[in-house]
Amino acid sequence: MNPRTPAPGSYYERIDEHRFKPTPHAGGAWNQDEQHFSPLGGLVAHVLDRHLAGRADEGLLVSRISYDILGRLALDECEVLVETVRPGRTIELLEAVVRIAGRPVVRARAWLLASLDTAAVAGGAGERLPRPETLAPWAMSEQWPGGYIASLDVRPVAPPAPGRTTAWVSSRLDLVAGEAAGPLASYLALVDTANGIAVRRPPTEWMFPNVDLTVHLHRRPGGGWTGLDTTVVFGPTGQGLTSTVLHDLDGPVGTAQQILTVRPQPGRR
Repeated sequence: MNPRTPAPGSYYERIDEHRFKPTPHAGGAWNQDEQHFSPLGGLVAHVLDRHLAGRADEGLLVSRISYDILGRLALDECEVLVETVRPGRTIELLEAVVRIAGRPVVRARAWLLASLDTAAVAGGAGERLPRPETLAPWAMSEQWPGGYIASLDVRPVAPPAPGRTTAWVSSRLDLVAGEAAGPLASYLALVDTANGIAVRRPPTEWMFPNVDLTVHLHRRPGGGWTGLDTTVVFGPTGQGLTSTVLHDLDGPVGTAQQILTVRPQPGRR
């Protein structure tokens, strides 16, 4: 571990070109000695943004990003490396791998599509959510522990219900200390919160962590607030699904899906 004191206002500190140190603000909800995946997903997007910024502007936009969680996300320094899987001028596939203690723990793939003017045929996205400043905050940390959850400003549109909640989520913390994160990375850093806002069963009784996250975007989201219109389903054989329509302040921007492994907390059964 890097011996520096964690920055008080960020989820990560940069160690070098590829390595980052999580601060306590990145602490997980299931285990506070682990990273919550939400800021780590944002960190991957930030590294992808930096990778693309080093090239000539080719007019490509991240239109889908899928993350597979391969192992325990220890609250320890991590390395993020990016490579091109499928190069192209109008369609490209990038892959980012996160390693902790030399072992891959996250593998993410991002499809980039050409940016074209299709405003004349745009439509079908749905209605906007009520603006967050009109809504009362919800102390989500009363239900979930961890530094990440404690860092959030959560504004539900209506009182959260089992398996069904629509809420705005925001954070005042920097993603990486001393670095300006782009709108996409800042937005994606909050999306994994969806699995915690629409709790179907108390997390003290049942575990339902997600093993992946896939985000499809039909337009580039703006930063500031991430809107989550979320439904959680538990199946009868240990699987669950968290499905979310994603919003920014201008309306829907895409969808997110998370597959869950559902099981009772040890000692409950």
